[in-house]
Amino acid sequence: MTITTLDPRTALILIDLQAGILALPTAHPSSEVLRQCCVLAEAFRRHQLPVVLVNVAGAAPGRTEQGSRPAPPAGWSELSPELNPQPQDHRVTKHTWGAFTDTGLAEYLHQQQVTQVVIAGISTSIGVESTARQAQERGLNVTLAIDAMTDTSAEAHTNSITRIFPRLGETGTCADILRLLETRTR
Repeated sequence: MTITTLDPRTALILIDLQAGILALPTAHPSSEVLRQCCVLAEAFRRHQLPVVLVNVAGAAPGRTEQGSRPAPPAGWSELSPELNPQPQDHRVTKHTWGAFTDTGLAEYLHQQQVTQVVIAGISTSIGVESTARQAQERGLNVTLAIDAMTDTSAEAHTNSITRIFPRLGETGTCADILRLLETRTR
């Protein structure tokens, strides 16, 4: 469903916009995704709404068919400085695909009286989708900024946007979200 509204206490959650992930080959240019995410972050800050910056440092234990994962190089998990992190931004370091697992994010959003989240970042089918699923399971209204995300697989990106996200919440472009942000305060 196309985005219809933003709740008075909506938070922006930006997923894995960090050196190591931004350097991966993606279906859509990660530089454009980062630019769109920066625009959203500035708008949410201007409206004094919570901005959550998420990075990933490691992975959950257990075997996978892809084999063992080598330790990432130094600086891999550092968030892009283009995000212009501010002292009021909430930072989350995750060790699983979703940003809610063992990070205190749910508690933070509850303390901030957040009822809706806008999610964007990389990778669409992994960090973004997992976080959206977890948010929806916690009863939050979910909006996905579909032009502010990408994936290492075009097929996985398209599957998430067309088949999964409409079942988890509303979708919209950054322009749609910014328009609603501007009109909600008038």
